[in-house]
Amino acid sequence: MVSSQLSSLNESHIHKAFPNQLLFPMGPPETPTSDNLEFDFSDVFGPASAQPSMEINTQNPKNLVVATESNEMLYDDPAVICSRSHSLVGPSTYVTHSLKLSKLTLRETGDSLELVEGVREEAGKVHRKPSIDDAILENPDDNIESRPLEQQPVGLEDFEVLKVVGQGAFGKVYQVRRNGTSDIYAMKVMRKDKVMEKNHAEYMKSERDILGKVDHPFIVPLRYSFQTKYRLYLVLDFVNGGHLFFQLYRQGLFREDLARIYTAEIVSAVSHLHANGIMHRDLKPENILLDAAGHVMLTDFGLAKEFDETTRSNSMCGTLEYMSPEIVIGKGHDKAADWWSVGILLYEMLTGKPPFTGGNRQKVQEKIIKEKIKLPAFLSSEAHSILKGLLQKEASKRVGSEEIKRHKWFKSINWKKLEGREIRPSFLPQVAGDQCVANFEECWTSMPVIDSPVASPTFGENPFKGYTYVRPAASFLHCRMKDG
Repeated sequence: MVSSQLSSLNESHIHKAFPNQLLFPMGPPETPTSDNLEFDFSDVFGPASAQPSMEINTQNPKNLVVATESNEMLYDDPAVICSRSHSLVGPSTYVTHSLKLSKLTLRETGDSLELVEGVREEAGKVHRKPSIDDAILENPDDNIESRPLEQQPVGLEDFEVLKVVGQGAFGKVYQVRRNGTSDIYAMKVMRKDKVMEKNHAEYMKSERDILGKVDHPFIVPLRYSFQTKYRLYLVLDFVNGGHLFFQLYRQGLFREDLARIYTAEIVSAVSHLHANGIMHRDLKPENILLDAAGHVMLTDFGLAKEFDETTRSNSMCGTLEYMSPEIVIGKGHDKAADWWSVGILLYEMLTGKPPFTGGNRQKVQEKIIKEKIKLPAFLSSEAHSILKGLLQKEASKRVGSEEIKRHKWFKSINWKKLEGREIRPSFLPQVAGDQCVANFEECWTSMPVIDSPVASPTFGENPFKGYTYVRPAASFLHCRMKDG
C-alpha cells in the first residue's frame, strides 16, 4: 500500500535479489514496524486543491472537494495513502507445510481471540461452549441446515487454524481449513475498534460488497464473510504462489513475453471490474498474487469503489508511486486512474522499478505530474507505444479497455483463451500443495495465532449491518453480473 523506501533502488540493484531487510521487519513479529503493515494508514493525508500551475501542497490534511465545470457528482471519501511493503510478501527460507498440532479453532473470549482444541465427531463438527461473541447471525433462515455445506453461513467454529500468514493495522490474516473438508482458505480478520478509529467503516463495507459481486478467473474470490461483536471476518481462497511484488524484485525484471501475459490477465480483470462499475484504485505488485499455475490473481479491494459514468471521486487514496496525476492534484478521478496504475505496473515489470521514484513524497508527486516518462531503448517499439498510451498525463487521452486489448503489443494474445486460463505463463512458482506456505515470509508464519485484546467498539447502531455473506453458485453470480 506507499512509502518510498523501496523506490530508492538504483540501477545496480535491478538484477540482484531484493534485500530481505528492506522487504521484511527484522524485529520481533509481535511488533511489526508500521512500514510492513498490510493496512498501514499512518501516512494518511489529503490532496491539495487543483491549481492551474499544477502545484501541490502536502501540508493540508483535509479532503477538498474541487469544483468542476461538468455536471458530474464528486465523491469525497477519507484520504488513504498506503505503504509499498506488504505483509504477505516473499518466501520463507524453508518450506513449512503445517502446524504439528491437533485440531485448533479460533474463539472470541471477551475482547481477545484464543486458540481452542476441538473434539471432532463423525459429522466433523467441533463442540465447544457457546460464546456471547459468536458470529452475529443476520437474516436468520430456518432452512439453513438443508443447504449444501458450502452455502451455509459460517462462524469461527467452522474453521481450523493452520498459520498466521500476514498482519495489518486492523488485525491478522490466517491460513485456515474448513471443518469437515480439505478446503484451505485465507481468513482476514479486522478489528472493529481500529476500523472505526480510522473512520474506515465505509471502505470495509465496500470491500465486502464488491468482493461479493465479482466473479472472474483472475480475481481472488470471497467465499464467506461474517462478524462478531469485536471483529470482521473475510474468508477468501488461499492463493499461495507468492506476490508478483516478490517475484519481480527477485528476478529484477521480466521479459516482454512474460510481462505481456501478466499484463493481459491484469487488463482482463480490471476491464471486468470497470464493466461492472468498480474502480480498484490500488493496483500494484503487492496486490497481485500468483496462483500455483502461475496466473495472476488480483486481491485487496480495501480502497475499491463503485461508480457510474457520471461520477468521479476526489479521494486521495492508493499508493503514491502508482497514483495517477489527477489523483495527486486532487481534481477528481474516474476509472482512467486504474489504467495509469496498469501502465506503472507494466513499466516496473519491464524495467525493474516504477518510473517516478526517489526523494521525498512531494518530489515524487511533482515527478508524477510534470516529468516526462523515460522509456529504455532495450524495450520494443510496441512496448513503448502501449506505455505511452497508458501513461498519458491527461486522463481523457489515456487508452481504455478496448484500445488496450486491440493494441499491437497484445497482438499475440487470444483474449478468449486467456480468460479461459488456457494461456500458461512461462514462470511457475514453487508450491508444494494447497497448504504450502513457502511463499510467505517466516516472520509471519511463525507468529503466535492468539490475537491481542481489542477495545469495545464505540458506535450506536451497528455500521456493519449486512456484512454476512456466503458465496452463491457460480451460475447465479454470472447471471447477476449480466443483469447488473
